[in-house]
Amino acid sequence: MSQKSLPRTTAPVRHFAVQLSSTRRGARLARLLAERQLDEWGEPFEAAAQVVAELASNAVLHGRVRGRDFRLGLGLRPDGTLRVEVTDARGDRVPRVPDPVAPDAESGRGLLLVAAYAGRWGVDAAPAGCKTVWAELAPDRADP
Repeated sequence: MSQKSLPRTTAPVRHFAVQLSSTRRGARLARLLAERQLDEWGEPFEAAAQVVAELASNAVLHGRVRGRDFRLGLGLRPDGTLRVEVTDARGDRVPRVPDPVAPDAESGRGLLLVAAYAGRWGVDAAPAGCKTVWAELAPDRADP
């Protein structure tokens, strides 16, 4: 009797998604839920919590439409890359890193933080006039 070799399987991508109110409370909850999910996956990404906090805060401050929520998505790939996605209702407001940020500016540094932690980040159009801001954190860049 000959033995057949079984096909190699790779670990599946892990997904987490939640819809939250476009409020400061919703932005704080996004960070807490992300921390909890990553801990459950055994992936303590401190940097990811910072990225989630910034993107969720931006969704609430700049992407809010009255009566519409924002969505947080996390995807952990088999290679350890974490993709953070935040979708909000304002597809017409595309975030950009200011060049340069004035030393006395009260805002504009958040996306610099995202760019520092993420190997890649960007913005994609989403259905119904929405946008998704995403960032990918490689395992070796996950924690400072």
